[in-house]
Amino acid sequence: MYIAIDFDGTCVTHEYPRIGRDIGAVPVLKELLSAGHKLILFTMRSNIQDTKGNGKDIMDCKAGNYLDDAVNWFADNGIDLFGVNVNPTQKEWTSSPKAYAHLYIDDAAIGIPLNYIDNGRPYVEWRQLRCMLIDRGILTGIMPESEPRKASQS
Repeated sequence: MYIAIDFDGTCVTHEYPRIGRDIGAVPVLKELLSAGHKLILFTMRSNIQDTKGNGKDIMDCKAGNYLDDAVNWFADNGIDLFGVNVNPTQKEWTSSPKAYAHLYIDDAAIGIPLNYIDNGRPYVEWRQLRCMLIDRGILTGIMPESEPRKASQS
């Protein structure tokens, strides 16, 4: 299954242009990979090479490698991406710019469980999302050997 994953507010907290805090995405993303799914980073982040201060960029960001920062986050966490803002296989059958996926995980998507406990913007609640993925048969519920479950505290 191809799964498109947003970044800010989905894999980390919203702190663009910086990389946000960990919100528990890594073990679930690794579990998705172990189950044979292909992950596509599907983000609004881009590398900004030149800013002229024309006010057209809503984030009013300085030049920076913001997309590369997100891609590096996945690499640093041992998560292999199948594509970045594109499904590499779709060029064989469509010229559409939308990345084709069977499932899209995004903090802006209706039905995605969100965590509202921070004072900032809500972000994906990965424990609940993992349960949803298990309920839908996308994950088995058995953690891969490389990511053992933590013993519960009594």
